[in-house]
Amino acid sequence: MATLLKPVGYAGRWVREDAQAATFKVNREAFTSQEVLERERERIFDRAWLYLGHASELKRPNDFLTRSVGGQELIFNRSRKGEYQAFINVCPHRGAQVVREPTGNAISFKCFYHGWAFNNNGKFATKSRPLTYPDSFDCNGSVDLVRVPRLESYRDFFFVSYDPAIQPLVEYLAGAAEIIDLVADQSPNGMEIVGGTQEYSIRANWKLLVENSNDGFHAPETHETYFGYLVDELGGPEAVDFKSLDQISLIHDLGNGHATTEARAPWGRPIARSIPTWGEEGKRAEQEMVAELTARVGPERALRIADRDRNMGIFPNLVINDILAITVRTFYPIAPDLMAVRSWALAPVGEAPETRHRRLNNFLEFLGPGGFATPDDVEALESAQRGYASSKFAPWNDISRGMLRSPPRADDEAQMRAFWREWNRRMEGE
Repeated sequence: MATLLKPVGYAGRWVREDAQAATFKVNREAFTSQEVLERERERIFDRAWLYLGHASELKRPNDFLTRSVGGQELIFNRSRKGEYQAFINVCPHRGAQVVREPTGNAISFKCFYHGWAFNNNGKFATKSRPLTYPDSFDCNGSVDLVRVPRLESYRDFFFVSYDPAIQPLVEYLAGAAEIIDLVADQSPNGMEIVGGTQEYSIRANWKLLVENSNDGFHAPETHETYFGYLVDELGGPEAVDFKSLDQISLIHDLGNGHATTEARAPWGRPIARSIPTWGEEGKRAEQEMVAELTARVGPERALRIADRDRNMGIFPNLVINDILAITVRTFYPIAPDLMAVRSWALAPVGEAPETRHRRLNNFLEFLGPGGFATPDDVEALESAQRGYASSKFAPWNDISRGMLRSPPRADDEAQMRAFWREWNRRMEGE
């Protein structure tokens, strides 16, 4: 696992890092400028690996789903032979979206506009060629659906890239692959997306959610209501010492702009860490899962999988929260001050119904759009975005907390600095 970069000396247009003063500043123009957004689309979203979906969302051959990824409308499907594929969801004829359903199972796709049809390998399949087209019309693939330049997977997590020359996915993931392993190894039968998709928008710049998703400093203040609820659930103030959490939480720089926090927190985890309110049945389920994990991966790794919470950001716009439940979340900028957010719950295949119920309840209760945390976070992010209207007079954000602390704690801002260094490298580079 990569270590955190030491402070460097750098003073650019948007990011300024002063090793001697141990300060890290980000210009608020990065959150408000249309010019910055256009540059991000070109230099980041068009050149990075972007999360597309999970293998479990396409369980059978010929299954498909449609999804917007990095500003492009895509078809993610399986062929008759079961191969995973990704196409741009645009008809080569006149540009209409070919597939308009969110999910389904089909051996072919037909554009509603003029009836052009394609098999689910993307090949043009209109049965009768109009007489006004030459014999050579469809012989060179020019009217096939366009494949996404790169599609690769790691542990059933599928990513796309619009850059044909990008490095292999596993190299791009760097240390993040190890954290994905800790998620994927939670079940001997694989993992699956459960419970549908959460979709909502936030009137704030997308990078504010990047920062917030890995910000341990804000939680006790912003989520005071939830922490009060947890205290009651866990047996009162004497049973919980939230202040000690930051002392035992660590941040890992995973390379390439990815970072994660890792800690043991007092709340329950559906994977083998029960709390008293789950009763004897919850305790028995925990013991069974710990025994299975230990036999399969060994005691040390089993403890890390079952007992540690992780909150990982994969550059640029994927967050995997392995805490009260496993939440997979993406966000993409619509405008400098508007983002679209999607979230899914990931769970072990075949887990007990009671455990699945707790997992989905946690998924909705904390990070759901109407849960304890998300409305708090949305208000904080939108408040910051409104505040940036005054950036002419107050132009810099400070992200210096814990600059010289080693190892960094979860209430430091080292994980944000890892993101901003990679963001700045791409934005300022040639």
